[in-house]
Amino acid sequence: MNTLKRTLALVATLAMAATAFASCGDDKKESSSKADETTTAAQEDTTAAEETTAEPEGDGTIDPSVGVGGDTFTVAAWNHDDVPALIAQWKGLDYDTVVADLADNKVEGIKFIDFGVGGGQASENYDQLFNDGSDLDVYFCEADWALKYINDDEKTLPLTKLGLGDSDFANIYSYTDEIGKDSNGVRKGISWQAAAGGFAYRADLAEEYLGAKSPAEMQEQIGTWEDFVTAAKTISDKTSGGVALADTLGGLWQAFACGRTQPWVVDNKLVVDDFCKNFADTAKELWDCGGITKNSQWTDEWTAAGVSGNCMGYFVSTWGFGGFFLDAAGGEGGEQYGKWAVCQGPTPFYWGGTWIVVNPATDNGEEARDFILSATSDEAAMSEYATKKPEYVNNSKVMDELIAGDTVFNEKISGNFKDKQNYFAELAENAKSIDFKGLITPYDATIKGNFADAVKENYLEGGKDWDATVEAFKDKVAESVPDLEID
Repeated sequence: MNTLKRTLALVATLAMAATAFASCGDDKKESSSKADETTTAAQEDTTAAEETTAEPEGDGTIDPSVGVGGDTFTVAAWNHDDVPALIAQWKGLDYDTVVADLADNKVEGIKFIDFGVGGGQASENYDQLFNDGSDLDVYFCEADWALKYINDDEKTLPLTKLGLGDSDFANIYSYTDEIGKDSNGVRKGISWQAAAGGFAYRADLAEEYLGAKSPAEMQEQIGTWEDFVTAAKTISDKTSGGVALADTLGGLWQAFACGRTQPWVVDNKLVVDDFCKNFADTAKELWDCGGITKNSQWTDEWTAAGVSGNCMGYFVSTWGFGGFFLDAAGGEGGEQYGKWAVCQGPTPFYWGGTWIVVNPATDNGEEARDFILSATSDEAAMSEYATKKPEYVNNSKVMDELIAGDTVFNEKISGNFKDKQNYFAELAENAKSIDFKGLITPYDATIKGNFADAVKENYLEGGKDWDATVEAFKDKVAESVPDLEID
């Protein structure tokens, strides 16, 4: 059915093109001569337009079109993992009580809407707020669906309208800036965190099976995807398939996908390139040799494999070290606690992250500006937040200084690493190396999910060849994003 759908779409497109050519045929000669006369002028106009539409520098002045002086500053998010702590940092409140204080409306002038859902469910709740015309000043968006709002001028305000410009965000990591910009390059969202990732692994098993005695030596063994596969095969051979190097196909894809060099969509057409085949082949080698577990993320089996020792390593980003990765060690004092190390891995990658955006209908522009500055620009505030929360903040200068000072960001998390390795230090270079300029499209999360599913269902589990896998992928995208052109 989906293949037929793609075929019909192509027929319709060709029919429209034929009509267009027929209607303009008589004017072709005249149009060509006019085009020759206007080429130079058009080029000059384009240059002038590029100069005049450049993002203006912020001066801290709120644009007259932005409302100010509202009674209540309202912030919304899907849970209370971040907003209360950021408000506490901004207003000098108690971190330990701020969640309860906000829930009980004890913080004067500030209201926090806590949906109490997963991040993926937040979008529906935001849409309801907009449909109802509810009071909303600032809200939070996840990377996977942020562009839905960032590309909608009725839902997000350019930050220049709050007087904020490049100088306010001089030290943010470039990939976070790209995700926060709309399709015209206008900055509408800004993140206080950088969710760069690395490969965390059992240090004792790495020494036993690979002879790697340090993170640097481990990095030498898995610094490319080819090396990663080789290391996985070595471990599998030495353990008779009993120990997998990597946790899940999902974790592998989180890292691998960040190495893409072309957008998933160009001129409204799906791009299936050599990168796709490279991932499928890498995944198949790991899948077939037992170098990656067959577990799914967010299941008990996923973290249990780490506790049992059947899984040697996990792809983890900054926020995961105190979450699922700590669970994979059995928690503080668990059987595998304190036995881990982390290195950069085969490629720089990020996983997750959240962006602050502003409702154009805000009546608290000054508070929105000050909240954003506290969370994403004020270096002293960000440095304090990095250690209190703790958080890998979105400021390379702040993080470099903290890392250089051998800061212990969290005793429990640090204790999970051999010799209390400074785990954020290994992620700093990855955070700086991630490059998404020109690669982001509004469809990325959907297409990435469709591709991973197609590879698993067809290439890995189904025993189908690459061509059949590509067709299955295209069918999934045609169903998920029907407006795209798919060959």
